[in-house]
Amino acid sequence: MWRIIPYAILQSILLVGGQVFLKLALTRMPSFAWTREFWMSIFTNWQFAACGLFFGLASLLWMYIVKVFPFSSAYPMVSLSYVFGMLAAILFFHEEVSIAKWLGVVFIVLGCMLIAK
Repeated sequence: MWRIIPYAILQSILLVGGQVFLKLALTRMPSFAWTREFWMSIFTNWQFAACGLFFGLASLLWMYIVKVFPFSSAYPMVSLSYVFGMLAAILFFHEEVSIAKWLGVVFIVLGCMLIAK
């Protein structure tokens, strides 16, 4: 079942990439509102388009994963996105991550390894 790991890692990276682009897109848009200005700003925002592309690719890969691997093994692997999300928070948004959060990430990775075994 270790074959699922590379697919799960790539799918998690694509998911996190979509989230990073979504956050970047939203920082360049006006405050959220049900206004024409807000919704039109989506169409002129390349980060929002990149967000959709990453989410779309992640969804296609997820379809493959769910088709090929048992759901009981595949679904918990989504938690790897928390690991990459933590790294993205540091790399792209310069956030500080506490030791407690790193410990949580270690438990997530260990859990994924136990499930994949």
